[in-house]
Amino acid sequence: MYIRNQLRMLHNYFKYLNITPVEERWGMYVTTVGYSKIEPHDNYPNEVHPQSHHLTWNRGRILNDYYIVFISKGKGVYGSALTQPTDITAGTSFFLYPGVWHRYKPDPKSGWEEYWVGFNGYYIEQLMANGFFDKENPFVSLGLNKDILIMFRNLIESVQASLTGYPQHIAGITMQILGLINNIAHHHQEYSNDPVGKLISKAKFIIQESFEDALDMEKLAAELPMGYSSFRKAFKQITGESPNQYHLNLRLARAKDLLTSTVLNINEIAYQTGFDSVFYFSKLFKKKNGVSPNVFRKNQNQLY
Repeated sequence: MYIRNQLRMLHNYFKYLNITPVEERWGMYVTTVGYSKIEPHDNYPNEVHPQSHHLTWNRGRILNDYYIVFISKGKGVYGSALTQPTDITAGTSFFLYPGVWHRYKPDPKSGWEEYWVGFNGYYIEQLMANGFFDKENPFVSLGLNKDILIMFRNLIESVQASLTGYPQHIAGITMQILGLINNIAHHHQEYSNDPVGKLISKAKFIIQESFEDALDMEKLAAELPMGYSSFRKAFKQITGESPNQYHLNLRLARAKDLLTSTVLNINEIAYQTGFDSVFYFSKLFKKKNGVSPNVFRKNQNQLY
């Protein structure tokens, strides 16, 4: 399978954040972010969390904040004081509400991969009171949506970097996630009546999730399943790029982000974006952007 851990360098990761009066005045703040990969027959959870967030299926738990949980792979079950036990499959997101008892767990035969963000604030209270989301139906099927992966990745990386002003930045990303979920829940989903479009959307998700790895596009097409010639033609018709070019452009775009937002050296950035040779990486980067990675970084630094 080509759906691999997108957060290759992080493995399981979570962080609980301290909230200051500044974040409270902002009107929305993030309390925690995380990613966890649960292998089949693993204990769940497989990391030690604060006692206030400890979760077992038998006891369940009650939290003080709002949460979004997104299952990107695998399956499991969710239940709450307001919801009967419900099967959860890959591509499903669900909300946790403050003061509402709940519990969830992966299927021991499949495990799952989960992303989450906890948040609160007076603006969020107002948003939730206005009926955009339903606590008695907390599930939204996002499908294999590459945008949600990008947003969760940005959340985690922003918390890791902890640059000045990052609490407001991650609050903004969380609002983007809420906007995406609301849009999908209430409006027509992309390619909902187009079988080929659905397969290409799935392919984009797989490429996004494993863009740091080498991908055999013919095997990916067979996994969808599609013939490679038809897959390549449909992919280019929908995206404007061949699958391999789409994959390469994701890696180069990621490299630009790392050059701008981190102090990683060029060798490290080449490795993190899946290039075995820094020379090859620099050559492709210059062809795409007109300047070498070093010059691009210097130009960006001069802007600030």
